[in-house]
Amino acid sequence: MPITSLNNFGVPTDGGNQVLLMPKLRYRFRVTLLGFGTEAATELTKQVADVTRPTINFEEMELHVYNSRVYLAGKQQLETVSLTLRDDASGFVQRLVGQQVQKQFDFVEQASARSGVDYKFTTRIEILDGGNANLQPNILETFNLYGCFVQNVNYNELAYDSNEPATVTMAIRYDNLEQWAAGENDVSAIGGIGASVGRALSDLGQATTGANQA
Repeated sequence: MPITSLNNFGVPTDGGNQVLLMPKLRYRFRVTLLGFGTEAATELTKQVADVTRPTINFEEMELHVYNSRVYLAGKQQLETVSLTLRDDASGFVQRLVGQQVQKQFDFVEQASARSGVDYKFTTRIEILDGGNANLQPNILETFNLYGCFVQNVNYNELAYDSNEPATVTMAIRYDNLEQWAAGENDVSAIGGIGASVGRALSDLGQATTGANQA
């Protein structure tokens, strides 16, 4: 006999199905830096402690009109993401981070890169489903951040009263992003930000505001 009462956990909807969807879990993730430094950066993937997901802002345009105001979305602004790495005793993290910083600016020769393409890299943030080893994980979500560079490196503090590992925190600035949904792995199958939804054209013509709803 099915336990039908378990289907009643959740908020009632017009569809009648109240079953909760499984959430993505914050600790099941993987970060890969492509083109970072001057050698393969797979060791950094192993040393990741935490990462922030993208934050997108739209600058606000304020139009003063008769008796009121109207607001429009202006240019988008992509906030930096923060990536914290455990600083290993073998020196891999220090070397790889140092290589990337040197690509952006040579502190010995006091020389900078010729152009952005010479030092920019790609950051990939994936949420996984918990699989491991012979039971390979499925990717539930992927953020690809393009045109990345290290805006800030913080080698953080050391303290005699701490039992925590030493860490290095980077603020990563990027130019653009795409979001892939579960099972997608290329630009032709984007399921989130970057998906082709067509250009929004309202039946209201050139009006700046209205009650148009999907």
